[in-house]
Amino acid sequence: MKITEILKNKKTTFSFEFFPPKTPESEVSLYKAIERLKPLHPTFISVTCGAMGTTREKTAELTADIKEKLGTESIAHVTCVACNRDEIFELLGDLKNRGIKNILALRGDPPEGVSNFQKPKNGFGFANELVRFIRDKFGNAFSIGVAGYPEGHPECADPEEDLQNLKRKVDEGADFVITQLFFVNDNFLKFQDRAKKIGIKVPIIPGIMPVTNIKQLLIFEEKCGVIIPAPLRAAVAQLGDNREALEEVGIEYATRQSKELLKSGVPGLHFYTLNRSKATKQIFENLNLTVSLNE
Repeated sequence: MKITEILKNKKTTFSFEFFPPKTPESEVSLYKAIERLKPLHPTFISVTCGAMGTTREKTAELTADIKEKLGTESIAHVTCVACNRDEIFELLGDLKNRGIKNILALRGDPPEGVSNFQKPKNGFGFANELVRFIRDKFGNAFSIGVAGYPEGHPECADPEEDLQNLKRKVDEGADFVITQLFFVNDNFLKFQDRAKKIGIKVPIIPGIMPVTNIKQLLIFEEKCGVIIPAPLRAAVAQLGDNREALEEVGIEYATRQSKELLKSGVPGLHFYTLNRSKATKQIFENLNLTVSLNE
């Protein structure tokens, strides 16, 4: 089923994100994590694409496996990185043949050590171009999602310009938005209001990620431009290398975030799992979602 149809018919969606494994051991761990989360009945599961498109085939395989073997709707990430139009057309055709009906269309990040995104020869430089290409070549075969940045894209200094970039993606045919992770709910709510005012009418699903260590938090701040609220920074810094205590803090903070967002009426919550199940499962239990989703 297309995510578009699900969003129209379901009051609130709950979705998880995974990335393709790189080793046989990590593949076993990934499927164990997915199996542990399956009883939570996620609305859909998204599968990322690795840097420089290194996991495109794995992305297609995993997305199809989730849909076929686990009976859960899935969405494949498709990026512009290191891929020309013909290669993207071939990938989209493969996804369609596998029965995939949902795409998250992204520009993608430059590889490690490269400061700026390089447009591939005969490829795309922006996600809105990719969205238009998908619509032109495949019509309504796919429901298309795109990324949104509540606190601004790290490469765009002007929040209003960044919001206009999002509108371009929607105007070209995107059906819904999944946001970058954030820790300040008010920033998301203001972003949502600003988006509506400029004519972005598609559902905007906030992205949530529980913090599990201080290094992870600093990476979010440096590379993604995520704003870290002082209380969360202090709580994480105080615990140092106490991994178990850090997880408890991250889960508790994400639980409060999720509860506030649900009260505000968001169309859904998208959890960045980092291929683990413990934190997401605990958040669901804290919110009593395991009960409501199984009724």
